[in-house]
Amino acid sequence: MSNEKESCCECCKRTKERSPEEFRSLINRLNRIEGQIRGLKGMVETNAYCTDILVQSQAAAAALNAFNRELLANHIRTCVADDIRNGNDVVIDDLVATLQKLMK
Repeated sequence: MSNEKESCCECCKRTKERSPEEFRSLINRLNRIEGQIRGLKGMVETNAYCTDILVQSQAAAAALNAFNRELLANHIRTCVADDIRNGNDVVIDDLVATLQKLMK
């Protein structure tokens, strides 16, 4: 068990306290996305027409993108801004790396 903790990357140890409003907004978005995914699964299970599934899949992808935009904006306004104010400019490199991963 201790080997698992030792091999865990530093990013696994970071956490963030979210305001009740931020938490509620993110969870509500995820709940809607989860419902959309369940709906997609149901469409496949009931042999829905391909283009109908594709349209719903795109809607789910758009909802996930909206979740990512909200989370990223909150991250920049809080975590990144706080780290820069505290003199931790390494956060800028972390943000650039994150943006590069999101833009693949």
